[in-house]
Amino acid sequence: MPAREPASPEEWAEADERRHEDRAPLGEAAVMADGDFLAIDWGTTNRRVYLMNAGGAVLDTARDDHGIKGVAAGGWSDELAGIRARFGNLPAIAAGMVGSTRGWIDVPYVKAPAGVAELAAALGRVDGEDFAIVPGVACDGDRPDVMRGEEVQVLGAVLAGLAPADALFCQPGTHNKWITLEAGRIARFTTALTGELFALLRDHSILAEMMTGDVGDGPAFRAGLADAGDGDILSRLFGVRASVLLGKRPRADGAAYTSGLLIGGDVAARQVAGRRVHILSDPKLGPLYATAIAQFGGTATIIDGQAAFLTGIHHIRSISA
Repeated sequence: MPAREPASPEEWAEADERRHEDRAPLGEAAVMADGDFLAIDWGTTNRRVYLMNAGGAVLDTARDDHGIKGVAAGGWSDELAGIRARFGNLPAIAAGMVGSTRGWIDVPYVKAPAGVAELAAALGRVDGEDFAIVPGVACDGDRPDVMRGEEVQVLGAVLAGLAPADALFCQPGTHNKWITLEAGRIARFTTALTGELFALLRDHSILAEMMTGDVGDGPAFRAGLADAGDGDILSRLFGVRASVLLGKRPRADGAAYTSGLLIGGDVAARQVAGRRVHILSDPKLGPLYATAIAQFGGTATIIDGQAAFLTGIHHIRSISA
């Protein structure tokens, strides 16, 4: 059976990790390096820790599966102590779900429009721990929406010179984000359940037996993109099963075609024709969105999400200190 397609941002990050030099996981012996602070990208199922100097350079890094779901009740201080046992007893700043209602403390969202100054001014702080958490951003208009963690990447991308101050960003994943920046600030954004819906269909739906093949840019994926253009996604999804049963489509193409339908429907709704979209993603999922954006008349630029995060978190800490 073909390898299972990653379904969440954390799983995509794990795949992306293979592109980088292997690092010892937390808890293993490491050579201490002089650092100024710790930056933590603390998500739902995984976290990544960076030892950084005052200039924003990374001196060491490690990644493990102690996302917020892996932290025992009341175990937050112990988790931070374990990080510091490896990297040194340094101030720490984190972004992501650690600041949610399911995390260490609930850090209130900053309302859009928002930039790094607003985020830095609203950091949540854990008493007695020298530990700060970046707030997420909320839109509370006719279509309420929220984010935690993505705000650091998009703002960091501009600060790092990877994208202009007025830009449209796409951050593919379980909950795909479309973020519009104006004058270097998050003006508005939309979240789509693209990745989560794919995972649910693959693992729990009547289509599951037709979705065991690989997902990649090819004829099946592009056929899904083309069919998404008519807007009839729900009927097209059932057609995945019917087409296989009637011999119109190979079973091995079901996952790629379904991915094309879902990504195509997501992209088509954004009216990207004539626009440049900056994609913050891993090397596998990003090109699929780039293909979809081109299909609907846009131009895509894939940028380094890790570099964007590091620039963003360093700048937020610098102006909040």
